[in-house]
Amino acid sequence: MRPLTPAKILSICAALAAVLFVEVVVSLQIGAYHMGARDIVVTLYQGALGHWDAMPGEFKSVIFGLRLPRIALGILVGAALSTAGAGFQALLRNPLADPYVLGVSSGAALGTIISLIVTPHAPGAMQGAAFVGAFATVAVVYFLGRRGGQLDSATLLLAGIVAASFLSAVIMFLMTTISGRDLRGMAFWLMGDLQSDPRIDLRWLYFLLIVAIGCIFTTSSDLNLMLTGEQEARHLGVNVNRVKLVVYICASLLTGLAVSVSGAIGYVGLLVPHVMRMLFGTDYRLLIPTSAIGGAIAIVLADTLARTVVAPSELPVGAMTALAGAPVFIYLMRRRMR
Repeated sequence: MRPLTPAKILSICAALAAVLFVEVVVSLQIGAYHMGARDIVVTLYQGALGHWDAMPGEFKSVIFGLRLPRIALGILVGAALSTAGAGFQALLRNPLADPYVLGVSSGAALGTIISLIVTPHAPGAMQGAAFVGAFATVAVVYFLGRRGGQLDSATLLLAGIVAASFLSAVIMFLMTTISGRDLRGMAFWLMGDLQSDPRIDLRWLYFLLIVAIGCIFTTSSDLNLMLTGEQEARHLGVNVNRVKLVVYICASLLTGLAVSVSGAIGYVGLLVPHVMRMLFGTDYRLLIPTSAIGGAIAIVLADTLARTVVAPSELPVGAMTALAGAPVFIYLMRRRMR
C-alpha cells in the first residue's frame, strides 16, 4: 500500500471538490426558472470578481438571491454533520454513532420549541435557541459522562441516550401547546429543512465550521493510534483525554451548528463516513476532509431531489436522506457481513 502523503490528500479532496462544483451548477440550473450551465458559470465568475452590473438582473436575483444561499447552507450542514459523525464514531469507538447519538438534536429541538412559545416572531430567535439548547445538552452529557475525572466513552454514550430520551418526552409534551401553523413548521424543522432565515450571516457559520473541522483534523494522527485501543495509544505517547475532549467539543459544536439552522437531517452523519472509509481507507488524515466534502455532496443532492421530485411542492431534506439512507445502510451492513 502506498503511504498517504499530503499531495495524495489534496488530490483526492480536489477531485471531490470538483464533483461538488458540478453538482452545484446542476442544482442551480434546476427550478421554475431554467438556466444554462454556461450562463451559471459565467454569472458565478462575475459575482466572484464583484462585477454585479455586468450580469442580467434575473440571473442575479435567481442565483444569488434564491438558489445559491440555500445550496451554501446545504454545503455547511452536510460538512458539519459528516465531520461530526466521523468524530463521534472515533470518540465512542462505535460504527453506529452519529451526530445525534448524544442528544444534541433533542436539545436543539427543545430550544426551538421554547422559542416558538416565548418569542414566536423574533428574528433569529429560533436558531439561537436551538444552538443554546444543543450546547446545554452537550454540557450536561459531558458532566454525566465523566468517570474518575476522565471522559469515558461507554458512560458518555449511556448519558447521551438517557438525555435524548428525557428531552424527547419533554418535546412531545410541549408540542401539544403549539398552535397549528407553528406546529406544521416545527414538524418540517424536525424532519430537516434548509429554508433558513435569510438574515442569518453564513460567513460566521462557515468560520465556526472551518475552525471546528480544523481542530478535529489536528487530532487525526492521534485518532489513528487510538484505533488500536486507548491503552496502546497512551503507551505510544498520545494524550487520550485531551484528544477525546477536543473531538467531543468540536463534534458537538458542528452538530449544534447544523441543527440550529436546518433541523435534524438524519443518516448523513452516519453513512457518509462509512462510504468514505470504503473508498479511501480508515486513515483519519484523509477521512476527516473527505467526509466533510462528501457530506456537502450528499446534502446538495438530497436538497435538489427534494425540490424537484414532487415539484411544485417541496419535500423536507431529511425525508430524502431517510428514504435513501436506510437502503444504503442495509447494503453496507450486509456487505460488511459478507
